[in-house]
Amino acid sequence: MGERILVTGGAGYLGSILVPALLAEGHRVTVLDNFRYGQTSLLDVCADERLTVVRGDTREKSALAPLVKDADLLLPLAALVGVPVCEADRTAAATTNLDAVRLLLSLRSPQQRVIFPCTNSGYGIGQKDKFCTEETPLRPISLYGETKVQAEKAVLDAGNSISFRLATVFGVSPRMRMDLLVNDFVWRALRDGFVVLYEAHFKRNFIHIRDVTRVFLHGMANFEAMKGGPYNVGLSDANLSKLELCRKIQQHVPKFSFSEAPVGEDPDKRDYIVSNEKVERTGFKPLHSLDHGIRELLRAYRILRPNPYGNA
Repeated sequence: MGERILVTGGAGYLGSILVPALLAEGHRVTVLDNFRYGQTSLLDVCADERLTVVRGDTREKSALAPLVKDADLLLPLAALVGVPVCEADRTAAATTNLDAVRLLLSLRSPQQRVIFPCTNSGYGIGQKDKFCTEETPLRPISLYGETKVQAEKAVLDAGNSISFRLATVFGVSPRMRMDLLVNDFVWRALRDGFVVLYEAHFKRNFIHIRDVTRVFLHGMANFEAMKGGPYNVGLSDANLSKLELCRKIQQHVPKFSFSEAPVGEDPDKRDYIVSNEKVERTGFKPLHSLDHGIRELLRAYRILRPNPYGNA
């Protein structure tokens, strides 16, 4: 017998992969989404009678309350994700990323479980050659990072919850995002053949979108053992600088050239390396390598043209 699961933002980049996976496991899934990008990402699962789609705003109590009441598990995915989109509308970022999560928590009962997607961008600027663990102090340097870190604290303080601090996600989704770093650089390699790097030595960690779905399923299956804390989720062999990422892409697109800008700054100042040992000790291991993701993106980009679905 499947569970009743509420997924806010379920038609987004992650939800469009996660919701079909939940349905395939026999769960009843309700999606609350405002479809702000006009995406059609859940059409292929609309034939499933266990899917309910509600067009609405996760910030509105009238929309959220009746859906929370009927759920066993709450997955609050709805968010403005990324630095540019949050800076473009700071009020919407705060109300969507933080206030809506607090609203959901105020409506739930203690028995209802929550699995929350946070971001490891909360680590901000790490210490050179020192891995960020779940005990590393959080020092977000963007509004996006601040809202997600505060929302994570609210979720964990409320209890009966898990938070996954996701690395920078890459890979293909029906609600595609071409503005994410790996996705963007592969697009530039294929279409432009070059990229100019600002602060090319800045490092971050990466994870495939399908492994993010897998870690949510893993958290559901192992909830009692894992509840009560955060987990970094990334590829342990992919703590890479932007320069190293470009070299990796060049192995697949030999014509790709890149150079470091002598002046100028990246508005996204994140620079850190991350340990994923804690989640790996629970038995979770990613299956999709960076090379796999690059090959996947190259296939997809022979289909896609620039589209309105990116968050930037």
